[in-house]
Amino acid sequence: MTAGRLCSRILATASPDESVLKAAKRMADYDVGALVVLTENRGAKAVGMITDRDIVLRCVVERLDPEETSVSDIMSKPVYFVRDETPIEDAVSKMASAGTRRLVVTAEGDRVAGILTLDDVLEDIVRETTAIGKLLQQQQPQVPA
Repeated sequence: MTAGRLCSRILATASPDESVLKAAKRMADYDVGALVVLTENRGAKAVGMITDRDIVLRCVVERLDPEETSVSDIMSKPVYFVRDETPIEDAVSKMASAGTRRLVVTAEGDRVAGILTLDDVLEDIVRETTAIGKLLQQQQPQVPA
């Protein structure tokens, strides 16, 4: 399994200069906990990630005005990347070493192609484990009554 096969291709994004309030509303609209922050100069490039946790710890707790505070002021950086073809085991290792739950997935020409989350990986493990469990149940010998 590769990062590209497991990642979400539907990507919610933010601009570095938009307000935290606008970004938070987008998170609510899309029911996501993070937005990839993209620049628009000469092709979109991921420069950060803003999470619901960033908003709480760096904006709310610090008593910053979410209408006046820019995404770039509180976003998490650097952004950690993996390529589309990266084996999922390598992607998980990168998450662990970087201490992050999310990786931006890139394709040809370093184009942002999706986002891989720890939840994506865990859901895949549960699916595979469930399938293995069903197989084992089917192969158990039947004891005559």
